[in-house]
Amino acid sequence: MAGELVSRHDDSQPFIGRLVPALGRRAALAWADGRAALSHLTALDVWGLYQQAPGDLLHLTTPSASGLRSRPGIIVHHRQGFRLDPPHVRIRHDLPATRLEAALVDSWPLLPLADRHGPVIRAVNERLTTPDRLRAALTPLPRLPGRAPLRTLLTRLADGCRSPLEIWGHEHVFVGPGMPKLHRQFRLRIGQRSVYLDLYAEHERVDIELDGAATHGNQRQREIDLRRDALLATAGILTVRFSHRRLVHEPDKVRRVTLAVLASRR
Repeated sequence: MAGELVSRHDDSQPFIGRLVPALGRRAALAWADGRAALSHLTALDVWGLYQQAPGDLLHLTTPSASGLRSRPGIIVHHRQGFRLDPPHVRIRHDLPATRLEAALVDSWPLLPLADRHGPVIRAVNERLTTPDRLRAALTPLPRLPGRAPLRTLLTRLADGCRSPLEIWGHEHVFVGPGMPKLHRQFRLRIGQRSVYLDLYAEHERVDIELDGAATHGNQRQREIDLRRDALLATAGILTVRFSHRRLVHEPDKVRRVTLAVLASRR
């Protein structure tokens, strides 16, 4: 039984840090005795968008006058105007946690730079939230560390970008003089099927696909891509694909090729 409850014996950690995360969260809430909700990275874990490791600090948010104080293994955040009921708090897996937008914004400066975009992009892609709702959650926090990059990410998501690669293309390749307006994640109906195009030049009827290294590096995915491209061809749409490597390492060349293809279709 002990092996199911305690992740690893480490005398340098507080006892709560030696519990498996699921039990640690419940222990933290029991200690708070109804005066706090899971928040920040701990709430993000409960929302299924981040995984805390055993021994990570557990985060709670509480009203400013609650009297709770941080203790070893638990960090307590006091927030003016915070309430322990909706819309400030949601119940996830029977646990009170801050709403998703607050968890994402609060967690932003706590995550390593390389990991910050992932939870936000995934939450928007899975339609758990929207860029507008996240911007509303960000507005009351003018001093949030890293606020400007988060605002930029939300703008890109509102523009239709749905992956780090698309954001890279938006900022470095598919903008500037000569580049027409490109519709991002354009929904096209062909027969009984709906197809979403990464970047679509409507006048030229060109679909530009940005192939990520992880999802487009195997033969099965290649066959799926070829069938999709053939379907689009039946509607008179030319598909042009750029690999992750080319987009990142040859952005100027990709831009020149794109402009040439678009010019040839006018």
